[in-house]
Amino acid sequence: MKTLINKIGILVLAIALTISLTNCSAVQNANNKQKGAVIGATGGAILGAIIGNNVGKGGNGELGAVIGGVVGGTAGVLIGNKMDKQAQKIEEEIPGAQVERVDDGIVVTFDESSGVYFDTNKYNINAASQTTLDKLIGVFKEYPDTNLLVVGHTDSVGADDYNMTLSKNRANAVTNYLIQKGISQSRLTTNWFGETQPLHDNNTAEGRAKNRRVNIAILPNEKMIQDAKTQAGN
Repeated sequence: MKTLINKIGILVLAIALTISLTNCSAVQNANNKQKGAVIGATGGAILGAIIGNNVGKGGNGELGAVIGGVVGGTAGVLIGNKMDKQAQKIEEEIPGAQVERVDDGIVVTFDESSGVYFDTNKYNINAASQTTLDKLIGVFKEYPDTNLLVVGHTDSVGADDYNMTLSKNRANAVTNYLIQKGISQSRLTTNWFGETQPLHDNNTAEGRAKNRRVNIAILPNEKMIQDAKTQAGN
């Protein structure tokens, strides 16, 4: 898998550039397929959907291996169409999951109320979570030309080091389950951030429950990108 972004400064710049471009009303009112053609090769926005704005804290530092620039033009529209269909399929199969289309990718967020969760201080995949992941795996197999990024998080309860290890174990548990069920390891990258990337208020029980989450980002692989460019005549 080709590393397209490998410096934190570049990641932050990409996020800032994406935000500035997506703030214009024309892009805000565009559908997902149109965004692929309008935004152009910016990249980085999917990081914000997964980990917020605090890029670079914790984890194993491999996000750059799967986060690339947005494919623009007609090829971007073709990729956007495929990703729209895949996102819709995930929403149909797993109604409780939060599914976001971000540039050329999809971000699926699971917390304690949306199908993939862990018992307190545990990281094994329980029966309920297996059922949800099995549905997701079916979609992954239906759309094989994608790379998958699994990212683990915790709330702020407990020691920092403990939470970092817990988020790592939970992310690895999801990754290993996907592999066991037939998803190629070459499609998968795993990352973890412990308690360092909260998206909700850790001072409330509801916020902590939402911060105890696993994200799965789905991105077009090189084959999908090249096929789209060929189809577009690039």
